[in-house]
Amino acid sequence: MCDYIGLDVSLKETAISVRRGGRRVWRGKCPSDPAAIAAVLRRRAPDAKRVVFETGPLSVWFFHVLSAEGLPAICIDARHAKAALDMAPNKTDANDADGLAHLAEIGFYREVRVKGYDSMLVRTLVAARRRLVRISTELSNQIRGLMKTFGLVVPGAKGGRFEAEVRRLLAGQDSLEHVILPLLEAWTAVRGRAAELGRQLLRLARHSEACQRLMSIPGIGAITATSFTTAIEDPENFRTSRSVGAWLGLTTRRFQSGEVDYDGHISRRGDAHLRGLLYEAATVVLTRTSAESELRTWGVKLRERIGFKRAAIAVARKLAVIMHAMLKSGQSFHREAEPMA
Repeated sequence: MCDYIGLDVSLKETAISVRRGGRRVWRGKCPSDPAAIAAVLRRRAPDAKRVVFETGPLSVWFFHVLSAEGLPAICIDARHAKAALDMAPNKTDANDADGLAHLAEIGFYREVRVKGYDSMLVRTLVAARRRLVRISTELSNQIRGLMKTFGLVVPGAKGGRFEAEVRRLLAGQDSLEHVILPLLEAWTAVRGRAAELGRQLLRLARHSEACQRLMSIPGIGAITATSFTTAIEDPENFRTSRSVGAWLGLTTRRFQSGEVDYDGHISRRGDAHLRGLLYEAATVVLTRTSAESELRTWGVKLRERIGFKRAAIAVARKLAVIMHAMLKSGQSFHREAEPMA
């Protein structure tokens, strides 16, 4: 008889439940180390058929290590699992592991594609740069705000000009200088590190044929192209290009019950950062005349009818469809071509 295992993963400990023949045969806890968990399962569940756990911060690590240990690891959608686990009267780690094992046994789950380590490394690089850019912006805004209190208004300058203007205004302000200069030095250091990570991203994009192809689209730069290719990984992961828009949360949600049937806002599921990048690219397409193409013509007509924001979302969705089709076919972007549906 086959064994079905549920893992409720937390940072320190993982609750384990093993089912066989329609009933639980063992449950316990183990440190959250997939290698240690694999050793436990080899003793307690030698005929493992499915090892199920939810998406989370440790899911990529768990999936790859458990798979390397020869176990049939399956990562499932946490939202889907929650809907089933909420049926239990008591919320405990042990009960959650039991519920996941039950889902594994009956096959009532939605498997999630787990990205490879190489893709996750590039995505980590993008996330680290994004965080440093945000910290740099927050520091510069903080410096401006603190100096305004003393009547020192920093002009709208960026980069080295911003630092020069701050130092100029602080001349003769010895007491304030001791407060602001440490913030300015931190801003300079963070900005330099963000620029260094940005250069790494540009190097990756230059050496990637897929990124170069996507960057031929108006509004698509190195960061958006790199983020998209690492999120998609293999274009064959999607049966049709249309499904990419839904996967990124760019399609409207529908509610239908009896006589009520209407479309709501976009679902906003999936990669929020990539969705934001595509929205920015769509804004470029709609607002810059240098981005002339059949896609822009279609988007401008749509903007006149439904407004800018909705049109930008529609263009972002179509960009996702076009980019996936380009990766799948190996073709470059043709500005005169009809936009893909």
